[in-house]
Amino acid sequence: MKLKRLILKNYRNYENFEYDFSKNKTLIVGKNAQGKTNILEAIYYLCALDSNRIKKDSELIEFNKDFASIFAVVEKSGLELELEVILNPPKNKILKVNGLKKSKSADFLRVLSSVNFSVSDLLLLRGEPQNRRKWLDMAIYQVYPLYFEKLSKFNKIRLQKANFLSQHSLNSAMLEVFNEQMSIACANVIYLRMKYLKELERIAKIKHNFLAPDENLTVKYKSVCDEMLSIGELNELVLSKMNELKDEEIRKEQCLIGAHRDDVDFFINDIDSKKYASQGQQRTIVLALKLAELEIIKDKTGETPLLLLDDVLAELDNIRQNYLLNAISNNVQMIITSVDTLAFEDSFLKNVDIVKIQKGKII
Repeated sequence: MKLKRLILKNYRNYENFEYDFSKNKTLIVGKNAQGKTNILEAIYYLCALDSNRIKKDSELIEFNKDFASIFAVVEKSGLELELEVILNPPKNKILKVNGLKKSKSADFLRVLSSVNFSVSDLLLLRGEPQNRRKWLDMAIYQVYPLYFEKLSKFNKIRLQKANFLSQHSLNSAMLEVFNEQMSIACANVIYLRMKYLKELERIAKIKHNFLAPDENLTVKYKSVCDEMLSIGELNELVLSKMNELKDEEIRKEQCLIGAHRDDVDFFINDIDSKKYASQGQQRTIVLALKLAELEIIKDKTGETPLLLLDDVLAELDNIRQNYLLNAISNNVQMIITSVDTLAFEDSFLKNVDIVKIQKGKII
């Protein structure tokens, strides 16, 4: 899988941007706030139809512009494919593959895959549960596009139930209907999250052990249960918990049970890494997770995903930086941002396209 061309129109600080990727390694160089990260964000948006930097798509549109578009030419399985996203709020985004509109997000998400590794990811363990849920959800999209629809369905029912709970006069029978609908949607999300994390943990353990041989990494999904159950069993458990907390949910006017309140825990030798791991240990965990993500995508899709590295190499020490670069096979397309080339060895820079960015333009 290769990204061959990227064209941005009115995207962030890019009124017009076009670039052809001719090599497997591209280094985007520029001072801070020039638009380097925006390029990687646009590429990742084509893969996940989301970004961890925004709350609304309208934030991606250049100031005083009505729309924005992301267009790419991708090579996959020997074929060239064209991808395009047009953002024109308040209308729904328009998705096109080879010029044809796609009504289902899953059909679009099947085309391009990538792993994004940024400075904010290094803070994954110290961030809020919602940050870890979003990281996990976006990782699952890459290997199971239908998850997008399952999560959207859960969130839609959750919001409907939350609005219902905010009413002063409640219909008990109607609340039971919401709970039944929400519990099965929730069970589908939890099941896929737990299944993905089980596979991620298996691979991340090996990656992590290479850098820290004496440290055993475990990853656990923090939810209504701590073991892998069937979707049916999860549905029964979630529904039971909802019924237990029904009065409290009515009193607080909140959905207290569901996938929207879950979290991911990381342990080194059975010690909570979010609380007690050093900064170096936490960065090793995240590095192992990202390399595991890349391997899972390759195993599940049969295609090698893009690797997007956003200013992250400067934040890793030499040991972790070298491990990351050496762990990546030559057929992985890497697109890297950095403020300069000083962090890279001359041998690495020999086969790299260097693109210099200033105020949203190539110079």
